[in-house]
Amino acid sequence: MTSLRRRLFLILLFATGVIWFTAVVWIYQVSRLEVEHVLDSRLQEAARMVDSLVAGHMPASPAEPLTIPSHETVGYERQLSCQIWSLDGRLIARSSGAPDEQLAGPAPGFTERVIDGERWRIFTVDDAEKGVRVMVGDRLGLRDQLIADLIKGLLWPTLLIAPLLGLITWVSIGRGLRPLDDITAALKGRNAEDMRPIDVGHAPTEIRPVADALNALLAKVEAARQQERDVTAFAAHELKTPLAGLKTQTQIALATDDPAIRDGALRQILFSVDRTTRLVRQLLVLARLDAAPVAAPAAAVSVGEILDEIGATGGGCVVVDPALHAHRVVADREILGVALRNLHENAVQHGPTGGAVRWSLSSDGKGIVVEDEGPGIDVDELPLVRQRFYRGRSRSPVGSGLGLAIVEVATARIGWSLYLGPRAAGPGLRAELRALGDGDAIAS
Repeated sequence: MTSLRRRLFLILLFATGVIWFTAVVWIYQVSRLEVEHVLDSRLQEAARMVDSLVAGHMPASPAEPLTIPSHETVGYERQLSCQIWSLDGRLIARSSGAPDEQLAGPAPGFTERVIDGERWRIFTVDDAEKGVRVMVGDRLGLRDQLIADLIKGLLWPTLLIAPLLGLITWVSIGRGLRPLDDITAALKGRNAEDMRPIDVGHAPTEIRPVADALNALLAKVEAARQQERDVTAFAAHELKTPLAGLKTQTQIALATDDPAIRDGALRQILFSVDRTTRLVRQLLVLARLDAAPVAAPAAAVSVGEILDEIGATGGGCVVVDPALHAHRVVADREILGVALRNLHENAVQHGPTGGAVRWSLSSDGKGIVVEDEGPGIDVDELPLVRQRFYRGRSRSPVGSGLGLAIVEVATARIGWSLYLGPRAAGPGLRAELRALGDGDAIAS
């Protein structure tokens, strides 16, 4: 498992290391240029100073080259070497640390040469009036050593501070992640029934989206649990009546010797079994729809074929507009079939005996309409009949209040909507299924 604290620490450590490395390289380059400039200036000053002193101290033509003693000093100064040559090529004098070989050629200014395996940088001054050539040089290796010593002087404090900086970074990251630890502790301390929102308090802006997402998820879980409890309670209530009727009618059928009473009891048993079977089937369909993804896979299906299958098993007088057989919609066939079947059963149950259930296209050709000849639904109950187990005033003896609720859930799964209203020609209910959006989900 990857630790967020460790990951942040390594990222900051790497970033700090890159910055330090870049700074060291930059300081090295700048320091090298500055040191070379300073030391070259010292070479020039030393050469001109020696040249200015030549007239009063140097003999015109010494038999042996003079050796100019250099005081033993600490640092870079004692590394300078000096030679004084005549313009005709005779060595007049040299410092005690200077090599026997001529430092540079006759060209004045700066030159670089390799002498005895070491690279030198020399500044030469020609003085025609005095007839001398002054050469002052130093070893480039000593310059590199000077720059290296400078960088080491900068790095040692950094290396000593690095552990302290790492500790401070680790502690700071821990304090920054403390709101996450608080949220974790709060969630661990809850029981399975506690779905209260998380109190983000003064949490940083970066953590609030996580907390808000968790709160939204908790709200969805609580809504699903409440819905499950409601379904369980309503189902238990709805199943209790037909089961009690089954027991009562069975007892009557067993206790009587009258064939008419026995037949009546058996018919009531059959009625209760049908009602219970339909309720269980609707509960299973509802549970399957609740578990189905919101965006179900879609394909082109024929509405007329689905209605023919429903009419063959659903009973009642079904009138299907021939235009629906040529009408194809883009939707999940199974879920659309569930919606159409429950609309059909709802129309059959609430319609009069022998009444017709009519299926047709809407006037604009984009909606699927079903109309029955039943009592209809009062306007004030239209928003309520979509709720689960709501049966309304014009309830059917075999209904359970789940038909339109199932249609509502099914249409939401395929991106459609359910519209309810009174039938225009006479009593009855008009229900229309229509795809949301601009109609791209429907194709004729």
